[in-house]
Amino acid sequence: MKLPSYLEQVIERLSRLPGIGPRSAERLAYYCIRMPKQDVLDLSSAIATLATKARLCEQCFNISEDERCSICEDSTRNPRYVMVVEDPLDVIALEKAGSFTGVYFVLGGVIDPIRGIHEEELHIADLMNRLNTLSRSDEPIEVILATNPSTEGETTALYVKQKITDHPGITNVKITRIARGLPTGADVEYADPLTLKRALEGRGVY
Repeated sequence: MKLPSYLEQVIERLSRLPGIGPRSAERLAYYCIRMPKQDVLDLSSAIATLATKARLCEQCFNISEDERCSICEDSTRNPRYVMVVEDPLDVIALEKAGSFTGVYFVLGGVIDPIRGIHEEELHIADLMNRLNTLSRSDEPIEVILATNPSTEGETTALYVKQKITDHPGITNVKITRIARGLPTGADVEYADPLTLKRALEGRGVY
């Protein structure tokens, strides 16, 4: 049986989402058909809002409503205490742990040549510029590398460390790595708050 074209379009677009295969996309589409009409319209409106209002913080590249996110704007946070993460979901997970008082920097992914993702496509150059600006003061800086303990995450952490070390304008920086409270191959965004808290507290010089 050939499906109505509008339903095929919904299924095709849903299947583009990460973790959603064709069968899952079909189930979601049919579930939407059974939902009350207003609920479907509300969902559609909320998704459309993402396209018009979603933006990245100009300073740390976290998700934001304004030019700067609420964390970068928070005067109680220590701007010289910089946690480097892969994506905004990691920021959310680490904030739930409730033990970090610094600020974040979102790389926007990891170096993964197999998938065609190279260092130029990440926000590494922006990170160097930010650290260079912070280095104009004599106060010490700590950069905590909190990429996932995967092969790509470790490769990215090593690359960022080397870039910081080799940069002539970045001085007085201590580079640390979150502890192995996270099992190898685990993602920061899926770890529970206690595990993340212990990983942060047990970080070591990198």
